[in-house]
Amino acid sequence: MNSEDIRSRFLAFFNKKQHEIVSSAPMVIKNDPTLMFTNAGMNQFKDVFLDNAEAIAPRVANSQKCLRVSGKHNDLEEVGVDTYHHTMFEMLGNWSFGDYFKKEAIAWAWEFLIDDLKINPDIVYVTVFEGDDEDGLEKDQEAYDEWKKVIAEDRILNGNKKDNFWEMGETGPCGPCSEIHVDLRSDEEKQKVDGKSLVNADHPQVVEVWNLVFMQFNRLKDKSLQKLKNTHVDTGMGLERLCMVMQGKKSNYDTDLFQSSIQALEKLCGKTYQASDSKEDVSFRVIADHVRAVAFAIADGQLPSNTGAGYVIRRILRRAVRYGFSFLNFEEPFMYQLVPVLEKKLGGHFEELIKQADLIGKVIQEEEQSFLKTLDKGLNKLGAYQPQNNVIDGAFAFELYDTFGFPIDLTALIASEKGWTIDQKAFDKHLKEQKDRSRAATAVDTSDWVKVADGNMDFIGYDFQSGKAKIIQYRKAVKKDTTLYQLVFDQTPFYPEGGGQVGDKGLMKADGQEIKIIDTKKENGLILHFTKELPSDIHAEFELTVFSNLRLNTEKNHSATHLLHHVLRSVLGEHVEQKGSLVNDQYLRFDFSHFQKVSEEELAEIEKKVNQWIDKGIALNEYREIDIEEAKSKGAMALFGEKYGDKVRMIEFGDSKELCGGTHVANTSQIGGFKIVSEGSVASGVRRIEAITGDQLKAHFASRANTLQEIENLLGHPKNLVQTIQKLQEEHKELSKEIEALINQKASMLKADLKGKIQLKNGVNFLAEKIEIESADAIKNIAFQLKGEVDNLFMVLGANIKGKPNITVVVSEELGKSKDLNAGQIVRELAKEIKGGGGGQPFYATAGGKDISGLDNVIAKAEGCLG
Repeated sequence: MNSEDIRSRFLAFFNKKQHEIVSSAPMVIKNDPTLMFTNAGMNQFKDVFLDNAEAIAPRVANSQKCLRVSGKHNDLEEVGVDTYHHTMFEMLGNWSFGDYFKKEAIAWAWEFLIDDLKINPDIVYVTVFEGDDEDGLEKDQEAYDEWKKVIAEDRILNGNKKDNFWEMGETGPCGPCSEIHVDLRSDEEKQKVDGKSLVNADHPQVVEVWNLVFMQFNRLKDKSLQKLKNTHVDTGMGLERLCMVMQGKKSNYDTDLFQSSIQALEKLCGKTYQASDSKEDVSFRVIADHVRAVAFAIADGQLPSNTGAGYVIRRILRRAVRYGFSFLNFEEPFMYQLVPVLEKKLGGHFEELIKQADLIGKVIQEEEQSFLKTLDKGLNKLGAYQPQNNVIDGAFAFELYDTFGFPIDLTALIASEKGWTIDQKAFDKHLKEQKDRSRAATAVDTSDWVKVADGNMDFIGYDFQSGKAKIIQYRKAVKKDTTLYQLVFDQTPFYPEGGGQVGDKGLMKADGQEIKIIDTKKENGLILHFTKELPSDIHAEFELTVFSNLRLNTEKNHSATHLLHHVLRSVLGEHVEQKGSLVNDQYLRFDFSHFQKVSEEELAEIEKKVNQWIDKGIALNEYREIDIEEAKSKGAMALFGEKYGDKVRMIEFGDSKELCGGTHVANTSQIGGFKIVSEGSVASGVRRIEAITGDQLKAHFASRANTLQEIENLLGHPKNLVQTIQKLQEEHKELSKEIEALINQKASMLKADLKGKIQLKNGVNFLAEKIEIESADAIKNIAFQLKGEVDNLFMVLGANIKGKPNITVVVSEELGKSKDLNAGQIVRELAKEIKGGGGGQPFYATAGGKDISGLDNVIAKAEGCLG
């Protein structure tokens, strides 16, 4: 039974049990500040578990793409080393929201595995929560009694809090769980060691396949538990592990989910996968796993970058490239060639892999190329390094890791080949300090919610920018030394940050007190209003007012973004799709898929067409609650990487139709005008346009007019400004030629003078001299000419170039070999005298600095560099 069949069987089984089958949420989470990636199937239902939203149905099932590489769930370093951990994996799950509970969840899990899939019950063990004295919890007897109905009691094992009490985080919904484990060992192995002793002991053939979580409690900030109003069921089963069971394999990587990628890798590298613990076979597994994670992340709109979720994706990709480079002899990009294999294997269920295949391949290829260059730089730096007592300094190893992106395990591998070691303790100290700084910069300590009143939260901001409201709950949030308060009202006109649009700002007033709302965000279905103080009477009725000018200018940019998207598709092609956006009151930023630079002619055409749409004065047509399929049939674009419900909001300006939750102008004429201010590359296959509208556009043209007036004043108000500037350019060009000729003449004379000052010292033609010439290019020409004319030359030149010290070091190739001299190393040492740095090739290197008075010391130290 292949993976497609198993997935389909699961969904069909629970569909028969009256579960609504929903699609996978994006793996990359965009509007939840507490989580970067979907790491469990329940993530898209957090709002329901927290009682902040209504469930779409009382029973739900799906196959959710998940990623576990950060925070509490971090399996990255185990991936590929063992046979059953993964970064990206599919979690088959079924949920009950206040409907059925332990009895049905346990019975149906058993029915699906044993009756439907025909798994041998003799290989199955189950666990139940044994209780915990600290939390005052007794054994989960209810689950134990239900399991007794289907499985022998000697196969029901007690599990501790670590293994059998599931928690969403430090606070929030939680409860006991029952795990289902399978023993895939041979009969001979089972006779030697009882499977009971291997459950939850990290044995590669005795593994957990399904976890049934029974949410009964809410964990508070003080670690206490309170019972939930409604109990829920949340289950998760790894498709990869289930495939291993159903296909009679000993490793997830031997299943059809990974074998197609592994076989393609074998052809690319000319090696054979042996399913062993060797570094080569670990590399096969790492790459086969990691390419899935990276591909799905890019399909969901997350590009590799240096921060946040993008950094995690880049780290995963680089880990795979590093293994391929070190153990499979890949010195050129290779991972991108696996994208068509993934597309064929998983595209039937996840169509984003098919639709985004070109973009995924191009981004991965560019990232690979970039990292291979980084590896090359790191190898050169490591190759020039001379450790003391054959121990690489921890600070140097950390510099390679932090500045050059050079993996520490690769440094360790190269060190071992040279007979060196790393001061690992010092490296770990530097790494910890960096992580501590990062955590401190982003850490937010939030208290428990304080409930003020009963009530539901309504957003009225599409129709109103002010309104009366009461606080229903609030909490304190501390970041560094700043204390803020997050308020939730029963209704609000404030739009929370989302979909690229920034959150509203404004005021709340009551009883003569006025408090500024400095930001608005959404978290777990709640709209949070940020303030620096609490009102004196939290029970008062408040007048909430959005800063209308900020909102209007933001709406102008947001509506212009929709028009831009539509025009880009008409000018550049239907392949264009939004890959990110930022909309505020100052400007708009729009990222989109396109595989080449947008030409000046195309930009002019795009700008012209957007302004034509603005000038037409097209009224907004808003579909507040429309069925998603109807919206698509009307031509609305559904973007990959976004999560949509059955009912959506569609924004229509003529032919521009998009699913969008943001706020917009009532008519395109309100935008006032549109001006592109920049266009550039974000990543391979992704471009970015920044533009302005409204007040910023007026300010832009006013500034340009002022600049033009200043130019005219400087030039004496000529009749024809363009001709005057052209004449000045021609005169400047002629003067530049004359200056260049004079510099060359001076350089020629200087070269002859320097050549005459060369002295023979210990068989070396030596020269160390301060020179007076303000052209780095001229110095370079002199250096290479003398190097070509004088054998065994060692030369150090110091110069003042426009007030900045400059050092040039030249070493003849034959001299470098005979005396082991390296110009790059020498110039770095000399640069300390001018408080600077530099580098270059072994025969030619330069440096710059801050302290021009140090040039005399440079010349004085030069001869000592001969050794």
